[in-house]
Amino acid sequence: MHVVHLITRMILGGAQENTLLTVEDQQHLYGDRVELITGPPLGPEGSLLERAAARSIDVRIVPELRRAIHPLRDYSSYRQLIALLRDLKPDLVHTHSSKAGILGRAAAAALKLPCVHTIHGSPFHAYQSRTAYWAYVWAERWAARRCDRLISVADAMTRQYLAAGIGRPEQYVTVSSGMDVEPFLNPPVPRDDVRTRYSLPESAVVVCKVARLFELKGHDDVIEVARRLCPTRPNLRFLFVGDGLLREALTQRISDLGLSDRFTFTGLVPPDKVPELIHASDLVVHTSLREGLARVLPQGLICGKPVISYDIDGAREVCVTGETGVLVPPRDLDQLTSAVSDLVDDPALRARLGATGRARFTEQFRHETMTRRLREIYAQVITERSGSAKLK
Repeated sequence: MHVVHLITRMILGGAQENTLLTVEDQQHLYGDRVELITGPPLGPEGSLLERAAARSIDVRIVPELRRAIHPLRDYSSYRQLIALLRDLKPDLVHTHSSKAGILGRAAAAALKLPCVHTIHGSPFHAYQSRTAYWAYVWAERWAARRCDRLISVADAMTRQYLAAGIGRPEQYVTVSSGMDVEPFLNPPVPRDDVRTRYSLPESAVVVCKVARLFELKGHDDVIEVARRLCPTRPNLRFLFVGDGLLREALTQRISDLGLSDRFTFTGLVPPDKVPELIHASDLVVHTSLREGLARVLPQGLICGKPVISYDIDGAREVCVTGETGVLVPPRDLDQLTSAVSDLVDDPALRARLGATGRARFTEQFRHETMTRRLREIYAQVITERSGSAKLK
């Protein structure tokens, strides 16, 4: 099977890790021919291109392919994608992320190539202007007519897109975003060593948040929880895993509140370091205001840690109040504070919720499970288009 994957940029992020794992599995587990087309990994979020090179992945860079809308660059990218796809002649094109998803589906349609698109998260949401919102909705409606399947990482994505009039129900299928679960099951570095490295006391109860330091990720809400709880809980610590444009502003806010000794910033860390950081923590909190299904939620649960999340997008599909964690209405700081307080104060509850999450979600989120399901979808689409599967 010959598949080309397209994604806007290969930064350190959930959609990018998902894509790279799929490409690696196809090439190394199934012997497929695979190319990965992407733009340059600009910005402070790091890059996965070195890992791709180490795994001998055929990566093609389109220099003009960027996240920001720019009509001239976008048209140039579209023309380059057509040229690349015409030269590569894949059996199927798999697009990821918004910009590459629009341009890639357009290019595949122009060449009459079978195409699927993964919805990692919605590009239209309540926290943008109405003009931007409807522009993205229109673009997604247009692009949905130019692909064969829409693959959602959570059922919530399917509901959101159909409610916006995007695609047809029969186009949609849900495939959970896979990951390498083994390091989350078995800590690669002892908990004490990680805590020593980051000066986290062994007696501390550590609340971990894994996310880019960026808008709509909700770091300010976690800081407000700390302001409320730290005066009565001397053993409470917060671990922010990731980096981004808001690092300086968040650090200053914490300093102004006199809480600098309660927060640890890891800075940018590669994906393979995330398991040891979650294992060194006691619970995971996720306060993003928009996300398909944040990978850190199943990651925390597979580590055996309970999760607290805002009730957005696909979060409720893994964060189940009273079973695997606590689901909180977005921006409800009183309920968020109460949920963190309850779990900080009750180690037995943390252990019970974490154990349930690990048992329930480990197999579902294995990357091997994801890739197997995706290849089944590819084969169905190719068969529908050609009448006979082009499997090797």
